[in-house]
Amino acid sequence: MGDGKLLFPVEGTIKKKGEPEKNEKAVSLIIYTLSSGTTSWTLSKGMSDGGCGDPSVVEWKDKLMMMTACDDGRRRVYESGDKGESWTEALGTLSRVWINPTENEKSFRSGFTTGTFGEENVQKNVMLVTLPVYPKEKKENGKQEDRKGVLHLWLTDNTHIVDIGPVSGNDDAAASSLLYKSGEGNNEELIALYEKKKDGDEKPSPAMASVRLTAQLDEVKKVLKTWKEVDKRVSQLCLSESDEGASTGTPCSSTFNITDGLVGFLSGKFSETTWSDEYLGVNATVKVNDGEAKEKAEAVTVGSDKGVTFRGAWAEWPVGKQGENQLYHFANYNFTLVATVSIDGEPTQEGSISLMGVKMNGDGNEVLLGLSYNKKAKKWELLCNDGKANSQKLSTTKEPEKTHQLAIVLRNSTQGSAYVDGESVGEATCELKNKGPKGVSHFFIGEGGGSASDTGSGEDVSVTVRNVLLYNRPLNSGEITALNTKLSISKQKNLITETAGIRAPEVRASVMPEAVPESDHDGQHLTAKDSLKRGEDPSSVGEPKSAKNTLMTSSSRSQSAERLASGGSPDGTQTMDGASSPDVNPTVEAGRGAGGTVQDGTAVGPEVGVSSGENGEMAGRTGGREEK
Repeated sequence: MGDGKLLFPVEGTIKKKGEPEKNEKAVSLIIYTLSSGTTSWTLSKGMSDGGCGDPSVVEWKDKLMMMTACDDGRRRVYESGDKGESWTEALGTLSRVWINPTENEKSFRSGFTTGTFGEENVQKNVMLVTLPVYPKEKKENGKQEDRKGVLHLWLTDNTHIVDIGPVSGNDDAAASSLLYKSGEGNNEELIALYEKKKDGDEKPSPAMASVRLTAQLDEVKKVLKTWKEVDKRVSQLCLSESDEGASTGTPCSSTFNITDGLVGFLSGKFSETTWSDEYLGVNATVKVNDGEAKEKAEAVTVGSDKGVTFRGAWAEWPVGKQGENQLYHFANYNFTLVATVSIDGEPTQEGSISLMGVKMNGDGNEVLLGLSYNKKAKKWELLCNDGKANSQKLSTTKEPEKTHQLAIVLRNSTQGSAYVDGESVGEATCELKNKGPKGVSHFFIGEGGGSASDTGSGEDVSVTVRNVLLYNRPLNSGEITALNTKLSISKQKNLITETAGIRAPEVRASVMPEAVPESDHDGQHLTAKDSLKRGEDPSSVGEPKSAKNTLMTSSSRSQSAERLASGGSPDGTQTMDGASSPDVNPTVEAGRGAGGTVQDGTAVGPEVGVSSGENGEMAGRTGGREEK
């Protein structure tokens, strides 16, 4: 530790008094020296939830971070600011992001370390994690093969998470450890040590392997450079014309920094049917409805600074739908989604147009929280629990080309609210249903992504979306007002759509095993190297380049369209169809709450403002041990 004390993670067991030993559950805690240079050790009073073992611990700023493998199928991350006297599950950041595979095998520990990178006085602290990714593999006869764990290196600053890529070659990897040695210039080293599982009847027992991660360190630095560039660009959104010479870290107000808690940003990186996250995290994918409307559905970029225009189409930003490793798992508890939106055209039917929201896993993908607009009634409508909850007439005059800033907020898993141009929609927040084991599936952004009752015709109405910001925390009304006041909002004029006669291909649902993600190249989860290739130079993130694509229609006919560069031309557009890759059918593992009384009987105190959302219990501080 920074104060010279030694600390080690420890796994123990607990059970209720009088219960048989078979009811024992693993717990994670720490042991540390009382002072530097002494041989006296003390065991922490606090511990993880029951059923969470194989701990790895790092020191992060003024806290300890402990990653554990839990028997509910997820990896929980805890933080402590009092040397393990109490632990709080980090539901807003890293906890439950990664899978802990439990099928016919024992859990194992992850590699977990910290490092500091940067130039001169600009240094950034990050955490590095090694955990296996389990690709979908099939034998020649079409049956699913035993999944091999390919060890990946992950990078996080406790806000963003990026998959740097595989490090174990063809080995089937399990437990791992990371060692980082800092140094001047290029003398730093990162080494991964991992357990190489035996193949079939191979003897002797599993071996250990080590690999020097020099190339991966280079990728880490490229990602950090990209994050810095994107932070700079996002901060510029808060600058007015008179502020252009101000510091790039200028907040939207004295109490609100626009990048605080900002996890994802959708802007100008749009290619084919993928709207890429500028922070190299999770990408959004364009979708269309089945039926006649799909023939004229489209998504068109109108310039890197003007966003994407949807007609009969929308974008899905996956949470649980991402698969086994869910980088936006925090969205089950707290989030804020902000977007700048304009609606163009006149609907020919009565009804509302869904503009943005969040949907649940399960049959029907019901809307948990959303925002729609009834253009004929001139009403903004707040949707929750798959129905209208509150609505407010914000304007009595028709403004067909008015650009609005929209925001939806989830707080403590159960309270939903929405804002239009900084004003609250409705008089009260939505009291949301307990999500139980279902969990959040995805965010939707654009026209038609809400419920089946949406009547905005793809022929008559288009929705232009830009500057989509996703936060891992609920912004308060003051922050949303500050963001709306300073964010540069202008009307969308002279938007030219060159469709070149391209139709959206037919969308076909693919039958896939539950909880098995698509490959890393599914358009939603790319490694850092692949994402950086799409973005080219980090300093030019979000600037589309000229390209020529051949798009396939549902009848397998190919039609080509020239996509013009829009960065320097005011009328340049890129034409994209609203097709999607086959949907993944993942599941979200049901877990135990970390507060109240957990299933193993351990009494814990709730942490105010954070709920597990899976069984109604509060995620909180764990402390105190029961005697065997």
